[in-house]
Amino acid sequence: MLLKYKLIDESKKNKARLGEFEYNGVVYKTPMFMPVGTNATVKTLSPEELKEIGSGIILANTYHLWLRPGEDIVSEAGGLHKFMNYDGPILTDSGGYQVFSLAKPKDINDDGVRFKNHLNGDELFLTPEKSIEIQMKLQSDIVMSFDECVKWPSTYEYVQNSVERTLSWAKRGREVFNSPDQMLFGIVQGGEYEDLRKHCAEKLVEMNFDGYSIGGTSVGEDKKTMYKMVEYSTKYLPKDRLRYLMGVGDPIDLIENVMRGIDIFDCVSPTRLARHGHAYTKNGKINLKNNKYKRDFTPIDETCSCYACKHYTKAYIKHLINAEETFGARLLSIHNISFLHNLMAEIRKNIESDTLAEFRDKFILEYYGEGYEYK
Repeated sequence: MLLKYKLIDESKKNKARLGEFEYNGVVYKTPMFMPVGTNATVKTLSPEELKEIGSGIILANTYHLWLRPGEDIVSEAGGLHKFMNYDGPILTDSGGYQVFSLAKPKDINDDGVRFKNHLNGDELFLTPEKSIEIQMKLQSDIVMSFDECVKWPSTYEYVQNSVERTLSWAKRGREVFNSPDQMLFGIVQGGEYEDLRKHCAEKLVEMNFDGYSIGGTSVGEDKKTMYKMVEYSTKYLPKDRLRYLMGVGDPIDLIENVMRGIDIFDCVSPTRLARHGHAYTKNGKINLKNNKYKRDFTPIDETCSCYACKHYTKAYIKHLINAEETFGARLLSIHNISFLHNLMAEIRKNIESDTLAEFRDKFILEYYGEGYEYK
């Protein structure tokens, strides 16, 4: 089912936007955080739990599903929604980020990328056409163009060549995309160079994608550089299309990038942190493996109303994590995703009142403490 984005309001003080879209009779509001379900599952959580804690779009990974179980099996099952029993919207990434982490520079050319299967060592070749074809078989709602994810820092000359390759791949993917029930997003690359970001964004807009993503961030750069990359990209994108910042989930980055015009985010961090015993709280991130929580019979966060905080204590969850019981990771995953969903709800509320900058300053003081500096 094709979802249609509607811009509702914009801040008069910054670039923050309120929007919404309808899917299967449910209205979803943006800005929004998307949990990551790499292998067609958000680790340790059921679709019912995701819906209960307020998840909207979730993300699945093209590369991993291509390797197993294979796009043909997912297609035979009726597509990702039926295969994983999730009736909300699903976005699939192109597989580009995973492929480029496995490939050597010499194996990247204008045709595609040659790399080794991380599971069995087989040699594989992924092209923009193949990435789109896989995603059409997966039957996700939002399909991502295949792009080159550039490392940071990279030289101007390398990024310039990479942008041209990304644009060529976007055009080739656009030409094979023929699914009326899916949306196709272009991905803005260009590193930290404003003229390259501008060029990439404007050329993608000429191709008239259904939405646009900002790529090439969260690849080792400092926060100020990330924020510049986002600013350099969003200023050239149309207002009536969704804007998606890939792989960003640190709480302050959600706030700052909403203020720069981003609508949707994804990141593996809430579930990854949970598996290592970490939890978000309004006063910062905590590590429940620490001994000081051994006799702490209070909730993870007393201001949170999620299932984990309503029913369990830090001491119990610490015990589960130390004993390597999966339930501990489940509880922390529920809490961490709930925390980010609640943060996005607060962000939306403050966009409505045009007080997001004040909310950011208060959040930084509570979450990071006095003297916090962007790094």
